[in-house]
Amino acid sequence: MNTPTALRLRALAAPTMELDAGDLVVGAEGTITFPLPAFLIEHDRGLILFDTSFSPLLNDDPHAYFGDLADTLNIVTSPEQRIDRQLATLGFRTDDVTHVVLSHTHCDHAGGLYLFPDAKFFVGPGEFDWFSNPGPLQQHLMRADDLAPTTDYDWTTIEQPEHDILGDGSIRVLHTPGHTPGELSCVVNLPSQSIVLTGDTVHLREGLDSEAPDPHDWDPEIGKRSIQTLKRYRDEHGAKIWVGHDPQDWDAYGGALNAQE
Repeated sequence: MNTPTALRLRALAAPTMELDAGDLVVGAEGTITFPLPAFLIEHDRGLILFDTSFSPLLNDDPHAYFGDLADTLNIVTSPEQRIDRQLATLGFRTDDVTHVVLSHTHCDHAGGLYLFPDAKFFVGPGEFDWFSNPGPLQQHLMRADDLAPTTDYDWTTIEQPEHDILGDGSIRVLHTPGHTPGELSCVVNLPSQSIVLTGDTVHLREGLDSEAPDPHDWDPEIGKRSIQTLKRYRDEHGAKIWVGHDPQDWDAYGGALNAQE
C-alpha cells in the first residue's frame, strides 16, 4: 500500500538578510544574502505551516520591528511578503491553517504564530524554557511580543525523536536539537518526492556537506549530530534536503515546487 502524501509544498516569499557566512556555518567565508522563509503544505486533511517567518510588523516596517538592527542585518522585505497576504494571494484565509510546526522560537521563524489562533501547534522539548532564558548570542533573535499572544493556543510538545503529524505518514516531524534545545525539522512526502525541511538544524548547504554547525548554536556538538541525522534520513529514505536559509536551495527548490500543480 502506498504511503499517503501531501498534495503540495510551497515556499512563501521571504525577506532576506545579509551576514558573514561565518555567522551561519563554522569555517564559512564571504558575505551571503539568504532567505528567511515559511513553508506551506497543502494536504487533503488540512493546511500546514512549517514556520511563519517574521511578524508582519517587520514586513511593513523593519525599523519599527528591529530598530537600527534592521540596518546591521541588512533586512530587505516588503508588505507583500506578510504571511497573511501571501496566503490570501493563494486563495486561503489565516483560519484555513489547521496545523503549525515551529522549528524553533527565533523571531524569523516564530513571528507570525499569533495569526493562527485556531490551529494545532507543535514545538520541540525544552524550547519555551530556552526562549525564556536564551544564550547571550541569541538574545537579539528572541522577541517576547511575538509569542506572548500564543500562550493559550493549542500547543503539543514533541517528546519523541519523530512524530507523525496527521497519523498517515505524510508529514513527519524530527527532533533535531543543537541550534536550540527544541529544534525541529519536517519531512514532507509528496507524490513525486520526499523533502526534508531543515529549519535551522543546518543553515547553509556548505554546513550540510561539512557537517558544520552554526557558531552560535545552543550546543554545537549536538547540532553536528543532528545534521548527521538529517543526512542519514536522506540516504535511508531517498529524500531530498532543503536547507531553508540556503539561497541556492531556495532557487533550486522554491521555484520548482511552487510551480507544481
